[in-house]
Amino acid sequence: MASTQAQILVASNRGPISYTLDEKGTLKAKRGGGGLVSGLSAIGPEAGALWVCSALGDGDREAVRRGVGEEGVRMLDIPADVHEDAYNGIANSVLWFVSHMLYQTPLEPAFDAEFRRQWASFETYNRAFADALAEEAAQGAAVLVQDYHLTLVPRMLRELRPDLRIGHFSHTPWAPPEYFRMLPDDIAAQLLGGILGADRAAFLTQRWADAFTDCCHAVLGPGIPSGTRIGVHGLGADADFLRKRSHEADVNERIVALREQIGAGRKAIVRVDRTELSKNIVRGLLAYRQLLEDQPSWRERVVHVALAYPSRQDLAVYRDYMAEVQRLADEINSQYGTPGWTPVVLHLKDDFARSLAAYRLADVALVNPIRDGMNLVAKEVPVVSDEGCALVLSREAGAYEELGEDAIVVNPYDVSGTARALHEALSMPLDERAERTKRLAGAATALPPAQWFLDQLRALDA
Repeated sequence: MASTQAQILVASNRGPISYTLDEKGTLKAKRGGGGLVSGLSAIGPEAGALWVCSALGDGDREAVRRGVGEEGVRMLDIPADVHEDAYNGIANSVLWFVSHMLYQTPLEPAFDAEFRRQWASFETYNRAFADALAEEAAQGAAVLVQDYHLTLVPRMLRELRPDLRIGHFSHTPWAPPEYFRMLPDDIAAQLLGGILGADRAAFLTQRWADAFTDCCHAVLGPGIPSGTRIGVHGLGADADFLRKRSHEADVNERIVALREQIGAGRKAIVRVDRTELSKNIVRGLLAYRQLLEDQPSWRERVVHVALAYPSRQDLAVYRDYMAEVQRLADEINSQYGTPGWTPVVLHLKDDFARSLAAYRLADVALVNPIRDGMNLVAKEVPVVSDEGCALVLSREAGAYEELGEDAIVVNPYDVSGTARALHEALSMPLDERAERTKRLAGAATALPPAQWFLDQLRALDA
């Protein structure tokens, strides 16, 4: 277990490590990646840091029960039913839908008694984090609370430990007031008030920060009452890691396999996403179909490589979405495919090495989310691209603020417009493509994960 009295604490739903149980009852640990993991490693082991996270599966829960753990990590064994209500019921089915503006409003949301029951679990879940942080933090410690799962923690923690310096970081977009106010008034106020318990609330772009401030004014009245400071930290790609990792043997193997699937002399339009409703994969496929229809000269000369990895398959709406992606890819292949050409190459099994291989050989990267806090794929592709790559980018991705000038920008709902953008991207001269890629990579790596994390810590001290 972690030693007490940490000077720097991070709190997030998912931790840096997860455990699985094999059939013999042996626990196996697996380390995670991502911006937070590399960010936290930047402060070094002597900094006295502690990561508080939730046990997510049976393996994690068993590890907590057996007292198995890792130095610097405290995993909370929140009852499975409470976690399910908080995580799938509220965080992923309500807060995610609000922030990404995903509701089909004629039918949803309907905030009924079941919602209130799940909301109570969400409060319990947040309270468990606040209690653990209060218990583990040294006097005056810095606490960085991450994301929409833990929006209530800053206020709860402030009440328990007024001495702490508390930051909250939102990795999602923030909805404008007219959408955010779909939530029941008391819930909207509680969410905003929860974050306003922090000394500093930070966001990925100025647009999301402004939307949060607008919501505070609309729901709570003028002014940010608590003296919470608002900040922006645009998380960038980890260039050193990506460039090194993308030239390892397994990636080179995947490149050979993908080139074979694409076929000699053809161009590749690449997308890499979780099959997440906000990623807009279906309209991307519709735009590709429109391209083949409107520009017959591209038939047999281009392949759409779509890496669409499973996400939240315990929610029916996500399973349905994944099935629709598969159906549409099959339909395009049967409509336009020839014996020597498969127009859409779809991979549904998560494979990081394959993702990097696809980044390297992409002629065009399609990143067209309905709405995205940042979208690191848009930043990662230019960094590892072998020959330079044209980026087709939704104006609703947070990354648009930094990359918009050198991307071909699309309205994510406009299928015909996206088809025209794909044609423009495929037709871009190689020298222009290389120049744009260089500028995109520069912007994409301006704030690497370690710096992003340290900047937040420094800003808390300021």
